[in-house]
Parts: sequence; structure tokens; C-alpha cells
Amino acid sequence: LGLVGTIAEGDVVPVDSESGDSEDEEVGPGRRGSRGPGRRRGASRGAFSAEFVFGEAEAGGEDAWTAALRQLRGKKAATTLDEKIEKVRQKRKLQEREAKQAKVKDEDAEAEDDQTKKKECEDYDRDEEDAESEYSLDDESIFTKADKVKVKEKRRSKKREVEGESFFEDASQYDDNLSFQDMNLSRPLLKAVTALGFKQPTPIQKACIPVGLLGKDICACAATGTGKTAAFILPVLERLIYKPRQAPITRVLVLVPTRELGIQVHSVTKQLAQFSSVTTCLAVGGLDVKTQEAALRSGPDILIATPGRLIDHLHNCPSFHLSSVEVLILDEADRMLDEYFEEQMKEIIRLCSHHRQTMLFSATMTEEVKDLASVSLKNPVRIFVNSNTDVAPFLRQEFIRIRPNREGDREAIVTALLTRTFQDHVMLFTQTKKQAHRMHILLGLMGLRVGELHGNLSQTQRLESSQRFKDEQIDILVATDVAARGLDIEGVKTVINFTMPNTIKHYVHRVGRTARAGKAGRSVSLVGEEERKMLKEIVKTAKTAVKARILPQDVILKFREKIENLEKDIYAVLCLEREEREMQQSEAQINKAKKQLEAGKKETGSEGLERSWFQTREERKKEKLAKALQEFDLALRGKKRRKKFVQDTQKKAQMTPEERSQFEILKSQMYAERLAKRNRRAKRARALPEEEPAAAPAGPKKKKKLSVFDEELTNTSRKALKQYRAGPSFEDRKRLGIAQRRKGGNFKSKSRY
Repeated sequence: LGLVGTIAEGDVVPVDSESGDSEDEEVGPGRRGSRGPGRRRGASRGAFSAEFVFGEAEAGGEDAWTAALRQLRGKKAATTLDEKIEKVRQKRKLQEREAKQAKVKDEDAEAEDDQTKKKECEDYDRDEEDAESEYSLDDESIFTKADKVKVKEKRRSKKREVEGESFFEDASQYDDNLSFQDMNLSRPLLKAVTALGFKQPTPIQKACIPVGLLGKDICACAATGTGKTAAFILPVLERLIYKPRQAPITRVLVLVPTRELGIQVHSVTKQLAQFSSVTTCLAVGGLDVKTQEAALRSGPDILIATPGRLIDHLHNCPSFHLSSVEVLILDEADRMLDEYFEEQMKEIIRLCSHHRQTMLFSATMTEEVKDLASVSLKNPVRIFVNSNTDVAPFLRQEFIRIRPNREGDREAIVTALLTRTFQDHVMLFTQTKKQAHRMHILLGLMGLRVGELHGNLSQTQRLESSQRFKDEQIDILVATDVAARGLDIEGVKTVINFTMPNTIKHYVHRVGRTARAGKAGRSVSLVGEEERKMLKEIVKTAKTAVKARILPQDVILKFREKIENLEKDIYAVLCLEREEREMQQSEAQINKAKKQLEAGKKETGSEGLERSWFQTREERKKEKLAKALQEFDLALRGKKRRKKFVQDTQKKAQMTPEERSQFEILKSQMYAERLAKRNRRAKRARALPEEEPAAAPAGPKKKKKLSVFDEELTNTSRKALKQYRAGPSFEDRKRLGIAQRRKGGNFKSKSRY
């Protein structure tokens, strides 16, 4: 793309013992089979044990990504964001050049004229000169200043007793000498395992595969990057090969929370099943619906899907159903069972077969029976290789403290880190999509190679960003929590958290994008005063030393000044985006009108019937309003304060850095509050029948008097039974005779027998 890094090759940068050689030594080793050998620094010298071999990264090949991109090539935007950023950068540089030239001409026009012409030619020819012109000689001192890193004190916490032990059958212990050959796997699977470079199974695979082959329900937890995908796919494939299908039906359903994770799991499954006749299908949002419907009609053995698109097919594809599903797998199960997927999961489980094997996998698996009961587990086996708050074993955790009055420094600190210390293979996580987009623009204007990944992008843009980051075409990927779960991206050295995530589980998943498969990695998190409680919990549970990084204050101030100078350029890029979006909307409306005129109808009938959903539009709106993270003003308690805040923000054209940071923090706080409220709410165990209240119905029953027949029929006392066998007494006959005469009939004494 013609973009360059912020430090040119000629600049002299002294090496810091904490962030220089040690960074290469800990974070540098690349994953096997990765591209761009020229980019690798500090090969695998002592980063992890030579005996540890893990090959799942190779299984996540490019086939699934390229196939998905091929479907979406026609939906590309007119110009990319990087092109807009480059356009604004060139415009700014041209203005700076013209200003310099005017100044030089005023001082000494004749003497400096030749030099400025040469500089102008060189600036247009070489981009490296552009990068140098952005930073003056005063800025060089900023890049040479080293950050201070000190070890944070660790306090031991008492181990809590695990609740609900009776609900589980524990099988966390496994045979450490177990190999793939000892697991009784079929030849096609052993051949695929060898072809993918799997030599020794990981701990979670040793524990899960034998139990999965027995057909038991599993609730498994292991650290990020330890091969959970192969742990649940291998026993499923063995079952399908051992008992081939008699008819074209779907026998295995794998549910994942995000589209990108679905594509990755599909890729791994295809490669493990490459030497067998097992068929797979991918049904995730953003890809072509008609292609997926055609694949579902053929009855694939394994279906990998996201909940929303699966329900769409269940209600709109007549020949597709889940009544024949033998195995249900929830990847990232704690996410699938939370409030966002609650209604969708209820609908899917209702439509699934009741006689099935259920397997739940996650790095932060919930142990609460009330959550697991909703999936209807039958005598589940609990396999916790790691605790549900454990991070990767070779992860180095660092934290940067944000002082109470310096919340606006977050952008400056992140920019300083990415420009001075961590220059490539970095993932930057933000709380909101808006902040992720802003950071993409800001870092792009600083001359860094950046991409973004969040829910506001089209599926094409999301896949392209992931693929470019994997291919090392970009150095930094700015993302929201949509990229925090399950994604296995090779060679990620550093994860930076713009703000602390909602919960510790979210933190574990974010930092789990690095230090995968036995490699080393680093996480750097910015912690404000309101987030220190979470930091204390992370320090307590950490098994290795947690470090605090301190940036020099003059460095932060210099970068904050740079960001303030770039605000106009950021606004210019946003304006270009808005104009292009309006143009695209206008073109779409014109094309729609043309089609309507050609068809001679006011409404297009060629689109066919509207697709149905298991909820009405009103129900969906209510659910979104109840569960979605609301805007900044909802964090303020009280109607008057909200109203005042809305009026103040409407008057302002742009938010200050402090307000933007506060916005990010409050989003996560609101989520944590809602989660705590939801956990406090008492839940019924769905597996048990509801108890009938005894006291409540007592009142109405007294008012209603039973008839003589009902009273006699329902009386089960010993006296009544004795009387029933002996026949009616004289008093009973007399009473019944009087009642019969009142109705105008005749009563004849008759034996009950």
C-alpha cells in the first residue's frame, strides 16, 4: 500500500533490556508454516520447550477464508479507509511543504530555492523521506526514552470450594503417556492427524477424546490455544466413520458465537475429515443464503453454524430440521449460554433431538448448575485441565496505570506504545466500535499499517482484515470483542487493551490471542482508577509475575499534542466516509427505482416471500432494548441528569479525550452491573418439576362446594372405602331418594355391584 513505519532505517534507537531484546526473545518466534520469513526476528531461541509440539495452527488453513471471500468479492466498497487516510495525509504534507517553502522564501529566497526543489522531488519519489519529515530532531529524544517496567506485588487468595460437585462426574485426570495411536482412532483420522503435523496430543485432547468416544456429555475447560477444536472434532468424526449414515441427514451440530470462529472451525473440520467420506457445511451470517440452503438440502454430516443464521434456515428451509442430531457441541459455551444468545439457544434446543450427546467447551467455562441445566446435560463429565481464569502459561502480563485526572491520555499512551515499542504483530482491543474506527484512522494518519475488525463492517471487510493481518500486510489489528474468542491468528506478539474489558473472563479471552500453542507473548492493559478492582483479581490469580509499565510523562504529552494536531485530519477522513456512504445510499435507491419501473410495479415481487423468524418484530425490538448496551447517557442515574447530559453533548461537536475514555469505561461497567444483577436473580432449575404451592389455592377451594357425587367419589378415607364395599346405608338411600324426587325421577334401591 506504500505505507511505512514511523521509525526509518537510519534512525538510531537504543535497546531497552525490558522491551528490546527480551521482547524478541519472548514474543518473536513465529508459528510454523507462516509467511514472510524476512519479518521474523529472534527465531525460536528458548521461548518454549522443544519437546512441546502443537500443530492445530496448520489446520486453520486459508481454504475456508478464501472460499468465503470468493462469495463476497462483488460487495466491495468503492474506496477503502486506508485510501482515504492516505489522501488526507498527502494533502496535509503538501500543505506543510507549501508553508515551509513560503517561510524559506521570506527568509532567503535565492539561497534556499535549489534545496527546496530537491527536497520536493525526493518527497514525491520516496515515502521514507515523508516519514522522516513528520518528526523533527526534537522528536528523536522521545523515541530513545525507555519505559520503566517493575514487578507488581502478588497476593495469594484462598481457593474457593466448587459448587455443584454432585452435578458433575469429574474426569480431569488423564493418562499423560497417551498418544493418538492409543485412542483407538480410525486410519483415516490418524492419517489426517499425521498430515497436519500433530505429533503428541495436548492435555485437553488426552482428557476429552477418550470420554467423547464413550458418548458421554462433557463440560470441558482449558486455556486458550491448547487445541480444544481437535478435542471435540476427533471423537465426533470417529463416531461418524464407525457408524455410517443410512440417509442424508445432519447428525452433528457445532454452534459458535462469531462468524470468523465458525469459518476457522469449519476449516479445521474439513482438514481432519479429508481422508473420510464425512461431509461438512458452514452456515454463518454474512455469507450467501442460497448457497447454504442448497448445501443443507443435501444433508451434510456435520453442520457448523452461528445461532442466528441456523434459526433462519430452520424456519425458512422446509427440508432442513434438527430432529436427527446425535451430537450437539457448543464452542465458547459460556458465551453461548449468556444473555445475548438466551432466546436463540432456547429455540435451538427445543428443536433439537432429546436423545443426544452434548459437549461444552470454553477457556472460561461456567460451573454454575443453573446455566448448564438449560442445555439438558445428562450426567455430564467435568474436565477442567485449567482453571476458568487461567491465562496462557507463557504470557507476560503488563499494566499501565492511568491517574484519575489523566483519562484523556489513553490514546496518546497507546499511540506511543505502537510507535516506539510494539511495532508489528499487535492486536489492539477497544470497548466500542466507534473507538476502534477512530483508532484505525488515527494510527493510519501516524503512518502505521493498520486494519480494523468489528460488527459495523461488512462480512467482506471483516474477512479481508483478518486475512491481511495473517498475511502480514498490516502490522496492527484494532478490534472489539468480536475477535476476542477462538480466533487462532499466527504470530501475534502483543495484545493491548485500550480499556479493561467487562469481566475477567473477557480479559482471559482477549489476552488469549497471543502466547498460543506453547509460544511466548505479551499483553499490555491500560488500567484507570475505576478498573483497579479487576486488576487486583488478575494479580491474585496470576501464576507468573505481573509487571507495571511506566511511560515518561513528556513522551505522553508529546504524543497527545500530535493527536490534537491530527484532529482536523480525522474529521476530514470521517467526512469523506460520510459522503461516500450517502452516495452509495443514493445509488442504491436509484437502482431500486429503476428495477421497479422496469417491472411496472410499485413493490418488487421478484424477491419472493419475506423470511420468517421465531420472534415477531416487536419482541425483537423489546429484547434489543432490554439487552443491548445503551448510549453513554444511560449510565447516568436520574432523568434530570440524563436530560442535561444529552443537551450538553448535543451542543458539543466533538467529545474530548477524557469523555471518550469515560464512555469506554462506562460501557464495560454497565455490562458488569447487568451481569451482577442477572447472577443475583434466583433461577428455577429447569430439570426439576415445579412445586405446587400449598397455601395459595386453599382460599378459593373453600368457596366452591363440591356436589354429593364428587364428594363421595373423591373421598378415599378408610371409612368411605368400607362403606363403599358394604353398599349404601339407609340414610344414604333416603337422602338420594329425596334428591331424585325433587328432580322428578324415581329412585330404586340397587346394589352398587
